[in-house]
Amino acid sequence: MAEELFRPIFVPEKFRDAVSARAWLQAMLEAEGALAVDSALNCTTDFTAGFQDLITRYAWGEIWARPGLDRRMRSAITLTALVALGRLEELELHVRAALRTGLSHDEIKEILLQSAIYCGVPAANSAFAVAESVLSE
Repeated sequence: MAEELFRPIFVPEKFRDAVSARAWLQAMLEAEGALAVDSALNCTTDFTAGFQDLITRYAWGEIWARPGLDRRMRSAITLTALVALGRLEELELHVRAALRTGLSHDEIKEILLQSAIYCGVPAANSAFAVAESVLSE
């Protein structure tokens, strides 16, 4: 499937060699799934290309593709950060990604409970509502 998505719609300059491109693409596929990756790459316009390049190079190529943490841990950290920032639209996407990276419903619940203490109860309350909606799909 990764090979199907690796086409010349949008590939950041830094990742035009096959090895680098496969690393960030694999990270994106494992976390977000093929439909989300395909959508992100296909929706890139001249106006958004610089931003997509930034996200691809730094979030996927430099961070998610690093060997220091597994995808589950990166998902847990991302969920917590999104709760802290109150970014509920992104949280919905990353709850789905967390499931794909192997976090269970119970682990996501525990991450949100932990977030209530360190990020605030109102933020966690909103996060529980978003997560419950996604987990019940």
